[in-house]
Amino acid sequence: MAQRDGPSFLLSLFMFLSMLSSLCDCHPHPARLMSSVAAVRAASNHTARKVSDIASEVAGYADVAKRIIDLAVFGAAQNRSYRRLADFTDTIGNRVSGSHNLEMAIKYMHNAITQDGLDVHLEPVKIPHWVRGKESAEMIVPRAKNLAILGLGSSVGTPPEGIEAEVLVVESFGELKRRASEAVGRIVVFNQPFVSYGETVAYRAYGASEAAKVGAVATLIRSITPFSINSPHTGWQDYQDGVKRIPTACITVEDAELMWRMAQRGQRIVVRLTMGAQTLPDADSFNTVVEITGWQHPEQVVLLSGHLDSWDVGQGAMDDGGGAMISWEALSLIKDLGLRPRRTLRTVLWTAEEQGGVGAQQYYNLHKVNMSNFDLVMESDLGTFTPLALQFTGSDAAQKVMEEVVKLLAPINMTKLETHGEGTDISPWMQAGVPGASLHVADSRYFWFHHSEGDTMTVQDPQDMNLCSALWAVVAFVVADLEDMLPR
Repeated sequence: MAQRDGPSFLLSLFMFLSMLSSLCDCHPHPARLMSSVAAVRAASNHTARKVSDIASEVAGYADVAKRIIDLAVFGAAQNRSYRRLADFTDTIGNRVSGSHNLEMAIKYMHNAITQDGLDVHLEPVKIPHWVRGKESAEMIVPRAKNLAILGLGSSVGTPPEGIEAEVLVVESFGELKRRASEAVGRIVVFNQPFVSYGETVAYRAYGASEAAKVGAVATLIRSITPFSINSPHTGWQDYQDGVKRIPTACITVEDAELMWRMAQRGQRIVVRLTMGAQTLPDADSFNTVVEITGWQHPEQVVLLSGHLDSWDVGQGAMDDGGGAMISWEALSLIKDLGLRPRRTLRTVLWTAEEQGGVGAQQYYNLHKVNMSNFDLVMESDLGTFTPLALQFTGSDAAQKVMEEVVKLLAPINMTKLETHGEGTDISPWMQAGVPGASLHVADSRYFWFHHSEGDTMTVQDPQDMNLCSALWAVVAFVVADLEDMLPR
């Protein structure tokens, strides 16, 4: 519910009630009227003081914030989140939705967090189960060349003998539409330039259905990355209802550009594509929930999160093992210091984020009945490189509170607050009006490794993870311990 302007509204309401009273009372009471007006003004002054006191209240956490930072960055917990991530990813490997590896990952984390002395439980969900199977592609005309591919999530497979067809290379949906008559019976190769992930990912998501509409038999999508060393990048794709489902895979930037150059010369290109992809019935899985229960308002929650699943390539260290680990580490730091906030700190390690936030959506459906008790939702899913800012979505009043909170991060030179907190898993909460926060990190290399074999521990830096853990813990603890929840 939108709040009215408090003091002026109260004063107006009082004057209106007083007028009604005077209509029924031939002898008004000026003294009573003036004392009541004074009470309203006092309430107004109290509200003003309360707003001005926020800065001093938050500043009072400077010592606590420094203790958290010192422990994470310089103390006994230094490099701990990095070591935990290395142990986890080296032991389990990648963890695609529905896989045995993901099941083992959840068990691993449940045991590790229990041994850490934190309260942890599992909440069951159903998740998609897509299997890549064996896959290959080769160009056979105008010359023989193996093509590195990764089938896209939810793609159908080819017939066992594969698909052999001429190629049509286009650089945009608009060009595909203009050349629709040429696409019939062909494999469409999209050689779209990388503009930004948010814009260019549409080709991965919708390329198959757009090509199928004009009669294509399969699609090969240039990987959604600004940099390549002949490495394909996978990801989820969405078939449109009522459109024939055709096989779709990503290819490297190099091979997409090679075929585009050949096409520009007028050369005929033929590719043979074989994919054993299939979608199995939904699998059982769990969101992993870790808590430090609040001492005064245990029903109120500050939620931290990252996702535990990954794609079936690389190690899933960057996406999103790092985000999951700092969300665990934040609670470990607070526990190790013997701190306990007013409200409950809850870390959720989501399952099946890569398939569109499936685990998180089911969590939201289950817990939205307690929406008013969710103070802040946080997600780290764009890497745990050097932190640059905290991104935040909330009311103007909440923004002012968070501006004070990030000042506590001065010891690690991270006091910038930006607008627009983001995250697939927390977006349902933010859309419903719950304040949300995410990390802005030095992510220029993020999409170099994203959804590829390159997403390994080699990408991670222990000092960066120390800083991200410290930031995550300070913000979560202070918000959870303030006298009031963030204003909506």
